[in-house]
Amino acid sequence: MASSSEQKLSGATGLRILDAAECLFMKHGFEATSLRLVTAKAKANLAAVNYHFGGKDELFRAMLARRLDPLNEQRIALLEKHQRAHQPASCEAVLSAMLIPALTIARNPRRGGEDFLRLLGRAYVDPSPVLRHFLSERYAPMVARFKDAFGRALPQLGKQELTWRLHFMMGALAYTLAGTDTWKLIAALNPGNAGNDALLLRRLEPFLIAGLKAPLPDLGDARPSAPAPAGKVKSLTANAARKAA
Repeated sequence: MASSSEQKLSGATGLRILDAAECLFMKHGFEATSLRLVTAKAKANLAAVNYHFGGKDELFRAMLARRLDPLNEQRIALLEKHQRAHQPASCEAVLSAMLIPALTIARNPRRGGEDFLRLLGRAYVDPSPVLRHFLSERYAPMVARFKDAFGRALPQLGKQELTWRLHFMMGALAYTLAGTDTWKLIAALNPGNAGNDALLLRRLEPFLIAGLKAPLPDLGDARPSAPAPAGKVKSLTANAARKAA
């Protein structure tokens, strides 16, 4: 079934623009992908972008929604299936509800194909405030459903500890999917499976499960240290700024 974005943009020009934006976003991210690059790749003009989408921000929102809306609908459907079978659903079942739909879509060329997981990883890590706001607002209900499901599967974890572990889990997942170093590592260790996304996630899943189920940390000695002198803070801030430049 076509997504709402595809239904609205059934014209060839609109779809070419979406495809071009998607390809360039995976390579360069939001800020470095200009409309000039998009129109050149799509063999379209700026007027076509404005006609179909209204501007760069709207184009990129539509580009992500085209792929992520179906993904998250499938995630919720699979989570609900697991919850009907077992209440509460296990940690492994909840995680599989996150990962399996992504792999299913990645095997479907009409839904992004082999590049879908890389698009997903880039969407997780791109720092653009435009995209961060869009993703957090549009998919907040889905995130809340999964956080609640993980909480029920891991009742020994307090809310704060669960939040930290889910943060670390998403960080590992995003880096694995978006980082080019991952694909180089796979190619070096096992050239025959250099593009095998399913194998990659099968390796990642037990690592994530182990982290989610790990014993509670002993934070008894983690006392706040005394504030650093003002001069020291200024020096550290300057050093950090230089490293980031």
